[in-house]
Order: sequence, then C-alpha cells, then structure tokens
Amino acid sequence: MSRIGKMPIDVPASATVVIEGNLVRVKGPKGELEQAISDRVTVVLEGDQVLVTRQTDEPYDRSVHGLYRTLIANMVKGVTEGYEKVLEIQGVGYRAALKDKSIELQLGYSNPRLVDPPPGIEFEVPVPTRIIVRGCDKQSVGQVAAEIRSLRKPDPYKGKGIRYRDEHVRRKVGKAIK
Repeated sequence: MSRIGKMPIDVPASATVVIEGNLVRVKGPKGELEQAISDRVTVVLEGDQVLVTRQTDEPYDRSVHGLYRTLIANMVKGVTEGYEKVLEIQGVGYRAALKDKSIELQLGYSNPRLVDPPPGIEFEVPVPTRIIVRGCDKQSVGQVAAEIRSLRKPDPYKGKGIRYRDEHVRRKVGKAIK
C-alpha cells in the first residue's frame, strides 16, 4: 500500500468536499477548486476525512494512488490557507511596481514588461525588489511564479535577475587574464 495514498485527508470545518462520480470539488474561504479523478482509484468522504483507495495492485494504480491523494490534500490546503511564492529581484535599476492588478517589471530591457494575473492569482509588491504571488491553486501559483522568473533568470556571473526567495544561484568566475 502507498504510504502517502493510505493517509486520510483531514477536512477543516471551513472547507466542504463534494464527490460527484469522478469529480472532486473543494470549496473554502479562499476559493473553489475541482479535480477529475481516475476511475482506477476510489475517493470516499467519511465524516471530516477523505479517503483515497485503489482497486488493484497494478503498477499504474499504485502510481496514481498517492498522486490523487496529494492533489486532493493540496486542494483542501489551498482553499483554506492558500499558497504563495516570493520572488526577489536583484540588479541595479531592476524593480517591480503594481499597476491595478498587474505588475510592471523594469528588468534592463528597453521597455517594461507587464504581467497580468490569471484568474485566481493575485500579486503583491511590498517593496520594489520583492513580488509575492498568491492563490488557492498550488499549480497555478507555481506556474505564474516560474513565468515571471523566466523574464530575467538569475545571471551566474553577476547574480542579476529574478530568483525565488530561498534559491541559491551558483556563481561563476569570469575570464582569467594571463
């Protein structure tokens, strides 16, 4: 049995889980999410816990057992607590500013880059060198943060660019003069 898949998911009082066939809907104070579930696993709501079980011990069933349990657990956490990624900007003249709900990034290009948030995602810029991406969907938050980071990846020589808060950029030594 999968160690992750057999663990029950505790549902807080502020969230509601609805299982309709192979669709799981989770609703909470931060938003509403839904996930289609494979017919190879069974999702059951018992009291304030969600249990995910598989029907057979075939390799595919074993692989999706823990996957769907984790996806549902991430949905429950997302609608109750939410997710956030913090990006830091380093470099002379590099900065971010909030314009309406979008962010305007000055990253050393001739024109500023404007990033619009997709539905369910919001930006916060507490200081011009820090961007906070928030939302209830873990995958969307990570994807938007990765797209912002890809606008100017950290340079290994000078360290300039956009990086995650806890990311360490391995620095390279420049050319050696003989």
